[in-house]
Amino acid sequence: MNPLGPFSDRNAATPNVGEGAIPGLRGAPVRTPVRSSGVNTGPALWPAIAGRLLTRQLWIELYGLPGYGTTLGFGKAAAFAATPRDFRPADLNMGKAVLGGRFPLAGSHMEAEAPADPWNRPSPSKAFAVDLHAFAWMPGLMMQGDRGAREALRLTLAWAEAFSRWSPFAWEPQILARRVFNLACAAKKMGAVASETDRLRLADTLGRQARQLLRPPGGLAGKAERLVAAAVAGCVLAGKPGASLRKTALNRLPGALRVTVAGDGGHASRSPEAGMELLLDLLTLDDALSQLSETAAEGIGGAIMRLTTALRLQVLPDGRLAGFQGGGPSTPARVAAARAHDEHADAAAGAAGTVGGLNRIRSPLLTIVTDAGSPGRGAWSEAACAQPLALEITCGKDRIVTGCGWTPRAADRQGLRLTPGHSTLTLGEQSFAEPLGGWKGELLGPRLFGRPYHVTSERRDGDGAVWLEVEHDAWAQPFGLMHQRRLYLDQRLDELRAEERLHPSSHHRDVVRVIAAPYAVRFHLEPGVQASLARDRRSILLRGHSGRGWWFRTDGPDVAIEPSVHVDEGLTRRSLQVVVRGSARTDAETKIRWKLSPAGAAGDPVT
Repeated sequence: MNPLGPFSDRNAATPNVGEGAIPGLRGAPVRTPVRSSGVNTGPALWPAIAGRLLTRQLWIELYGLPGYGTTLGFGKAAAFAATPRDFRPADLNMGKAVLGGRFPLAGSHMEAEAPADPWNRPSPSKAFAVDLHAFAWMPGLMMQGDRGAREALRLTLAWAEAFSRWSPFAWEPQILARRVFNLACAAKKMGAVASETDRLRLADTLGRQARQLLRPPGGLAGKAERLVAAAVAGCVLAGKPGASLRKTALNRLPGALRVTVAGDGGHASRSPEAGMELLLDLLTLDDALSQLSETAAEGIGGAIMRLTTALRLQVLPDGRLAGFQGGGPSTPARVAAARAHDEHADAAAGAAGTVGGLNRIRSPLLTIVTDAGSPGRGAWSEAACAQPLALEITCGKDRIVTGCGWTPRAADRQGLRLTPGHSTLTLGEQSFAEPLGGWKGELLGPRLFGRPYHVTSERRDGDGAVWLEVEHDAWAQPFGLMHQRRLYLDQRLDELRAEERLHPSSHHRDVVRVIAAPYAVRFHLEPGVQASLARDRRSILLRGHSGRGWWFRTDGPDVAIEPSVHVDEGLTRRSLQVVVRGSARTDAETKIRWKLSPAGAAGDPVT
């Protein structure tokens, strides 16, 4: 059975480049197309491609054997023990809709009123199919009392009937991990309204899927999340089957966490949202173990502590996350749930420092976060973005400057992962890295592939001011230029003064074949932020949701307000961007200055 129906994801990983002023949006006004990086992906990727082809076919052949399912049924559980708490806020409206036979997932919906089910119907999109088979609808449905639990049980057993045999999509490791996690959190409540026969079937299908999580394939990226899901299921299943599953997963988990969670709490993918989601999973595991009067291993407790500490710097004053490297801002409710256990959560509003390659500086009204790190590499780069020195600025509680908000949920907007998709400088109308597309992207995932770059940063704190200087060499090979972003935050005036500096690289002069290259410095605005160009055509008045005004001023030669897009929970919304354009010589220094200050404050345009 095909879980996607007639839906095909053949082109889902193909990057949309050259889409103009709104990167990745077809039909947008074309002003600054982005050309391919020109990097030959073949030689460097052949070992990974060959390995994936061999192993994928091996596991497809093995797991597809008629008798393979019997190896997952060893040691059937007959009852449930723990009732793990999923700390994520459940969507009550989602539960009501599913109870009424409507599945609103990933911006689409499907009608499947009982006694029908959604498993043998075509899915409207791949994103919908992913959420459907990950049981993303389960938490909301379980909020509907016994009636919701009975419907959840019916849908789960119908899924088990249709997909009891392993299949590449429905049993894909990432989807499987989320399904096992959601199913484990609801299993005991579902078992309470089930007949003995159905309860045994429910325990059996949970055990089979959890055991599959302990087997290849899957890879290093996502391994911690899979082991957490398997361990949670092991806490739920009673007796020796659950204990055996739990022991195996917990023995492997500390090693996976050491690789996934850095010493400062940053996630290996460099996505703040990925780190928060892992923290929420670990909190659920900790809760499940406590119900069994078991203590989490030191490696698990240490990862929770590091992720919690990192989250304090990653949350902005609007209660949402900083959005970098494929991580979205999430929602205030979800972020609050991840921070509820943190005794020092209130200190996050005044936090400043560096975590996971993100550098945060602040004044009473301004909070600035800059990406001062390199993207993830290899399998960790499937959600990485080629956006060095990307910037987000929150004024009060208004997020003013941000990025296009790309996350893996917007798989068809791969072009937003390129440099124009965030608030930074693009040089030469080209990208130095891009997501894998075509058959390579299907095989390895949409990894970011291109020339690696190095980022350096220096920060100095003074009396009432902070100076931050970050620099990268991504443009050194094609243009022989370094991009340096200097930020000076006057904490007394709540004024940010900045300089974009392009200067020749001493190590790449021999590769430069052009005299000049066009540049564009973009400042993507949060949807709903108003922008008005002043008569001097150098100043722009910005107003956030609170209505408070901020002046953006620059000495750049060409300043414009252009359309842009912003991805919110996988859905694309229209927004605006401020773009400063000009031309930089490759044999000389170029400076573009700009500043952001409260409207009504003293100060002339940048001179």
